[in-house]
Amino acid sequence: MTEIPEHLLKRAQAARDKAAADSGAGEAASGAPSDSRIPEELLNRSKAAAAGGVAVAERVATGVATTAPNGNSPQGTGPGGHTQRLLTVVKSGSIQDVKAVPVDKVHTWPHLLGVEFVAALACTAFTFLFSWFVNAPLLQAANFNQTPNPSKAPWYFLGLQELLTMFHPMIAGVTIPGVALIALMLAPYMDRNPSNKPEDRKFLTSIFTVHLMFWAVLVIIGSFFRGPGFNFTFPWRDGIFFDL
Repeated sequence: MTEIPEHLLKRAQAARDKAAADSGAGEAASGAPSDSRIPEELLNRSKAAAAGGVAVAERVATGVATTAPNGNSPQGTGPGGHTQRLLTVVKSGSIQDVKAVPVDKVHTWPHLLGVEFVAALACTAFTFLFSWFVNAPLLQAANFNQTPNPSKAPWYFLGLQELLTMFHPMIAGVTIPGVALIALMLAPYMDRNPSNKPEDRKFLTSIFTVHLMFWAVLVIIGSFFRGPGFNFTFPWRDGIFFDL
């Protein structure tokens, strides 16, 4: 037989003494009006519960196992006849903050501005070294009686100059650049995906790639494939008619 802990024996003895004292006080006060504000039915219910607890404690102390009428163990008893009580079940979300998806955001300083500052220093160093080894002298004063042939705009305007050889000036200088700029301005409103991963932003990435490649091809053709009279030529055959 399992050994009953001493604190359970003491608790059972205290419950028996209390039940005996309550029953004696009830018999002494029978027939006289009670001054207590507790209803009689609640007092009887508490006495019955106390008597039941004492009976369970006595059965635990004596090692006698009780069974229900169907032959099973009574509800609320565990191994060795110990009583079990379930207080409540609390969900984890109500007492702690559970985040299923981690937030991949960082502060602007120092994560972003630090990288941008290093990139600015690197660009400045590259420009300094490039200007040290590659000379960029000023040409002679412009002579309006003698126009250089070919007459080319700076490289960042050569895309527009190349468009002028294909379309009307209104189309090449206003319509096509205007449509391109408006499309780039509306792109963030057409693609509102908050992800910063390229595989999740295929629509916006494709729009920017088409714009960049379209302008880069025009600049390359105007710089290296246009000769005297701004006619099409091959640089490996006639040379390069372009100055930095």
